[in-house]
Amino acid sequence: MYKLLLLFLPILAFSNTLKVGKNEQYRTIKQAVAAAKSGDSILVEKGIYREGPIHLEKSLTLIGIGRPVIDGELKSEIITFKADRITLKGFKLINSGRDEIKSISAVHIYTSSNSVIEDNIFENNYFGIYVQRGYRCLIQNNKITTNRGTSQENIGDGIHLLGSSEIWVKNNYISGHKDGIYLEKNKRCFIFKNLSRNNLRYGLHFMFSDDSVYTGNVFDKNGAGVAVMYAMNVSMYNNRFINNWGDSVFGLLLKEISYSRIKGNTFENNTTAIFADGATKIDFYNNHFEDNGWALKLNSNCMENRLFSNNFINNTFDVSTNGSTVMNDFKQNYWDKYAGYDLDKDKIGDVPFHPLSLYSVLVERNPAVMLLFRTFFVDLLDKSEKILPSLTPESFVDREPLMKPVER
Repeated sequence: MYKLLLLFLPILAFSNTLKVGKNEQYRTIKQAVAAAKSGDSILVEKGIYREGPIHLEKSLTLIGIGRPVIDGELKSEIITFKADRITLKGFKLINSGRDEIKSISAVHIYTSSNSVIEDNIFENNYFGIYVQRGYRCLIQNNKITTNRGTSQENIGDGIHLLGSSEIWVKNNYISGHKDGIYLEKNKRCFIFKNLSRNNLRYGLHFMFSDDSVYTGNVFDKNGAGVAVMYAMNVSMYNNRFINNWGDSVFGLLLKEISYSRIKGNTFENNTTAIFADGATKIDFYNNHFEDNGWALKLNSNCMENRLFSNNFINNTFDVSTNGSTVMNDFKQNYWDKYAGYDLDKDKIGDVPFHPLSLYSVLVERNPAVMLLFRTFFVDLLDKSEKILPSLTPESFVDREPLMKPVER
């Protein structure tokens, strides 16, 4: 303990606190930043500051007192990080400029490690936070919203991570942006307990970002929930994908993804809960699918996936595919459409269940067939197919269906 205290003493001895405000030592944030030395803290009093871009090129801590406002006046970026160990806390940042090529944002990390963006409000910005070549940075407890437009071309992302590693994104609220959170070419990032709602495209978007985890998040009423594309070893635990409705809209899109885990998630009120294309060697377990149009769409190029201990309740279609060959394993899932029996009382149905109905196969081939939904003719087709299978793949089967839902 004494050694630790001695290690911190030199930092405390030489650190300094500068104050910015109407009646303080410095009248502008830029003046204080210019006068500060690496390791100093700057306290900014309540007020409205219009100073153009503020470039932080040394290790500083900026703390807002009473939520001071920094206004970009729709001209430029507001704050840039170009050093390590920078902290920004307690501000309201509004009205950044817009530039599609330069990716202008309210806070732009150009290169930084061990920095923190915490407890800030972002309003009416193009990008909220843009992290470029960041390492071990923390983004938490921020509220990021915008009203810059209804077109994806006119707005950036709430939080955008590019070419970074070990970035933690925690407990943020993001709404109104193109993508709530976007990960592009990152490694080992952690997305935890964020609420991403009413964003124009995706609540969360992965591209080429391996070895990452997202858990405990809520994706609600976005253009689509989450897209995980061209990635390996992604863990998706205990998230909620809800109310993602519309043509070709899904709760979760898996595109060319492998060696990943999808566990303990809730999918409710989505047009398609999960759409998988080129997904291989993925474990789906302990997930809950309820009140979706399609619970699970598995294209024929999805192979060696395991689906076990999931609940399928009150979905229009539990499973659908566009091919005739199935190379995935279904085991001990609960299907509310299962009408079998359990004579030996082991809580597992004695008769295998085929979750792929003939009607879902026909709808996949010709969407206009949905006009016959809930008709006697469709019921007759499905019952006939169960007795004498002809078009549905015989390998699409759960040989040990559960008699009761899995407790979560």
